[in-house]
Amino acid sequence: MKTNKFCQSCGMPMSKDPQGGGTNVDGSNNALYCNYCYQNGAFSFDGTVKEFQEFCRQMMVKSGHSKFTSWLFTRNMKRLARWKNA
Repeated sequence: MKTNKFCQSCGMPMSKDPQGGGTNVDGSNNALYCNYCYQNGAFSFDGTVKEFQEFCRQMMVKSGHSKFTSWLFTRNMKRLARWKNA
């Protein structure tokens, strides 16, 4: 499976994922999505891309990023594979 440079759900660099990617139902690694977004074959957030953007912004601010940086990193989320046709 091709490894992506960025999570195709949240846009986080895959190099920042401590688990090296999400997990499929069978426990194998999923290279499309990070561990925060995809676990045991399912997405950890169920909602619209706008709701997910806001959730990610809040989490980034909690972890020390500025509101501007958080907005900047989440603004193109709708172009990622998970959200493209949503």
